[in-house]
Amino acid sequence: MASLTIENYVKAIYQLSAAADGSAAATGKLAEVLAVSPGTVTSMLKTLSESGLAEYVPYEGARLTDAGRMLALRVLRRHRLIELFLVRTLDLSWDEVHEEAENMEHAVSDLLVDRIDAFLGYPATDPHGDPIPKADGTVARSAGRRLSQLAVGDRFRIGRVLDQSPEFLRYLTETGLRLDAEGSVVSNRTESGTITVEVSGQQTTLSHAVADRLLVEERGSG
Repeated sequence: MASLTIENYVKAIYQLSAAADGSAAATGKLAEVLAVSPGTVTSMLKTLSESGLAEYVPYEGARLTDAGRMLALRVLRRHRLIELFLVRTLDLSWDEVHEEAENMEHAVSDLLVDRIDAFLGYPATDPHGDPIPKADGTVARSAGRRLSQLAVGDRFRIGRVLDQSPEFLRYLTETGLRLDAEGSVVSNRTESGTITVEVSGQQTTLSHAVADRLLVEERGSG
């Protein structure tokens, strides 16, 4: 059975590689995400390489092997199902569940996770719109575009939130930009790097850097 540290590393490598369209997860980025020194990361990447879970290239970073990818998806499956379970059964808010799931994901068995999956009706996504890997290791690709890419008049539905820090999620709640919220683009100014959207009668102006953290499904233009 993989240790907590190994599970955290393979999950971080998977998520960083996915965010970079399959590129290697850089040592510096891993150190930042895991809050450890670059030297510690380098040492652990060598261990993962020796264990057959990752391929490590100095000055380039790490990529998961098939075995490493399967382990990462098992951890993500646990994490995302726990998040959804906490929201649906204990009424925790979407900005509260991430840290709780981080603590619980290493302690639950795959059998219990499968039971949670069945209890919830085999959901496709977690409370933030992230796809939930299936028990066989398959995971759906996220559809949609970044909100910043839409044009004036385009209608949209928020399908996934990429930044799941509690502060950012609370900000989205305050502005009405929740998961599944529908709205339209009022303006999109490339010169100032801002986009204004209207959701439920409320207009909100976002920087493109913030809007990039929201994936949306287009609903046509009005």
